[in-house]
Amino acid sequence: MRAIALPVKSLDDAKSRLAPLLAPLVPPAKPGGRPRSTDTRNLLDGLFYLVRTGCQWRHLPPPPAFPPWRTVYGYMRVFLRDGVWESIRHRLVVMLREGVGREASPSAAVIDTQSVKTTEAGGARGWDAAKRLKGRKRHVAVDTDGLLLGVIVHAANIQDADGLGDLLKQVKPLYAWLRVVFADSVYNRLAALLACFLAGLALIIVRRPAGATGFIVQPRRWVVERTLGWFGRWRRLSRDYEGLPEVSEAMVTLAAIRLMLHRLAHPNRRRLPAP
Repeated sequence: MRAIALPVKSLDDAKSRLAPLLAPLVPPAKPGGRPRSTDTRNLLDGLFYLVRTGCQWRHLPPPPAFPPWRTVYGYMRVFLRDGVWESIRHRLVVMLREGVGREASPSAAVIDTQSVKTTEAGGARGWDAAKRLKGRKRHVAVDTDGLLLGVIVHAANIQDADGLGDLLKQVKPLYAWLRVVFADSVYNRLAALLACFLAGLALIIVRRPAGATGFIVQPRRWVVERTLGWFGRWRRLSRDYEGLPEVSEAMVTLAAIRLMLHRLAHPNRRRLPAP
């Protein structure tokens, strides 16, 4: 049987650039017990491959391409439980901002939601009357450069303004200098105003020009729309295939981590190469 060439594994130059960036971000093995035998670099490659191509866990290419799928899934859940993905995402945001001469903590965030359909996997879901679909919402916050600051996944029947409080509880402790939140007119509700007030933030509503029709590039808000467009290139995020919302959040976070690693390794090239 002829071996299958995997494009993601053939990018030796890209991997050599990413290796020194990933090494200090992955936590060491816990003391005691059997020493860790899994190559964490290969493990992360497997996770990035899964999110990028959208394959099922059991269809993840077996060794030597990647570790066994059960190992990859097990590490993903352990790192999710220990907050490793959130920690890596936060550290990469700080590295990218400081690399271009900006403060580590942004002073402004842009928020929005993306409704996606779910599958028969089960879990929390609801009917989004505005988008006319049954599924979940990805509630994201980005800085003014489009870097992911936080993500919350919940049922689609929860209004954007009602879900903002949980998102701010995740984002605000990580970025102490955050002062302003930009949002569209859907957030012009008492629940959103109260959530921002309790977090010590000012809510600025970006409205469409009066009488405008069709697509309009809105100040500030186009940044978060671009980030959601980036996520659309990752096939695992085309729908919500996960049974648990927290796993869905991990998939979005992994896509953001890979995008930020690419920007660090190739500062003069923004677009991620096709898998």
